Amino acid sequence: MKPRQNLDALIAKHPEICEAYARFGKAVHDQGGPLDEKTRWLVKVAVSATVGIAKAQLTHMIKAREAGCTPDEIEHTLLLIAPTAGFPRMMEAMERFRDFLKESST
Repeated sequence: MKPRQNLDALIAKHPEICEAYARFGKAVHDQGGPLDEKTRWLVKVAVSATVGIAKAQLTHMIKAREAGCTPDEIEHTLLLIAPTAGFPRMMEAMERFRDFLKESST
C-alpha cells in the first residue's frame, strides 16, 4: 500500500483523530520556534532517517525539496546522522535518498 493510500484509509476510519493530529503537527511545524521552513524539513529528514522510518523519510525529503532544499543540503543532513545514529543507519538513509533522486528525475 502506498503511503497516501494508507493515510486515506486511516482518515476514512478515524477522521477526528487524524484532524487533531494534523492540527498538532502543523502548529508544531509553523509556530513551534524560530527555525525557517527549509531547516524544519531538514530536521525532519534527519529524525526520520535516524529512527529508520522509510516512508517518513521519503515524505520529508519531498517536503524538503518543495521548501527549496537542494539535493546537496539533504545529503549533508543525512551524513550528519552517522556520528549519532551510526554508519549503517546513515547508509540506509542514503540509499533511500539516492532512490528518491532517481525516481524524482524520471
